[in-house]
Amino acid sequence: MEIRKYGAIDIGSNAIRLLIANVIEQEGKKTLFRKSSLVRVPIRLGADVFTSGNISEENITRMVDAMKAFKLLINVHKVEKYKACATSAMREASNGLKITTKIKKETGINIDIIDGEKEATIISSTDLKKLIKSKESYLYVDVGGGSTEFTIFSKGNVINTKSFKIGTVRLLNNSKKENKVMFEQMEEWIERNTKGLKKLSLIGSGGNINKVFKMSGREIDKPLSFSYMNSQYKHLKKMSYKQRILKLGLNPDRADVIIPAMKIYLSAMKWSEAKNIFVPKIGLSDGIIKSLYNNLI
Repeated sequence: MEIRKYGAIDIGSNAIRLLIANVIEQEGKKTLFRKSSLVRVPIRLGADVFTSGNISEENITRMVDAMKAFKLLINVHKVEKYKACATSAMREASNGLKITTKIKKETGINIDIIDGEKEATIISSTDLKKLIKSKESYLYVDVGGGSTEFTIFSKGNVINTKSFKIGTVRLLNNSKKENKVMFEQMEEWIERNTKGLKKLSLIGSGGNINKVFKMSGREIDKPLSFSYMNSQYKHLKKMSYKQRILKLGLNPDRADVIIPAMKIYLSAMKWSEAKNIFVPKIGLSDGIIKSLYNNLI
């Protein structure tokens, strides 16, 4: 048996994460991937970018500090290989490339700013396919702070993928008119591409759906129904931001974005006529680890 350590840095619109995983290789057996450490820092880059178009000096300083801390943790854990990927907020920030240059100079960490399609491809390299039954259809929905990625699977194959510029932080900052237009575009795409796919289920990923699933108390591999999701959405909407923090124990940077996130998942279920949503707890960080191991990035 050989144990190696890989690392993944996910620079999202709502938070920045460092995942360190043990990669366990055994002769004649499938390689195992086990989480060793996960650090999440609530730097909401999207709040800057989706209102002003760039990342503020304050958040640039916080990013640099976070990357310095992550580099120290990578060194302490003796990580053999790691990769840093940035998504929607950094993609759209006018000073995104300038920031990556600064971070590279001060920490040695090279940040790859990826597009929505590459993000979806990296995520799909996780254990997502374990859930997918060969005779059934699925709509995979990954809701982030600045974008939402959709992938349609049918009979074990990828039918179509699409990334939309709509996410939890963006929904909080955009005008109602902008959000309405984007929801209409998502509705048209989902209805057109899932038409004729019977007994379709959703697969959801992202910190918000993971939290909803955890609060449900359901067993792993058991889906959440549309009726449950809808009742929880209504329940959460009735609560104030303060109540969601104090009564439900949500982090301050989760207590506001969980509402728009549930709206996206529920809308996708409605438009695709899905009655259930599976929550496998996978994300970009997991995909980066798997992609690194398989030399895909």
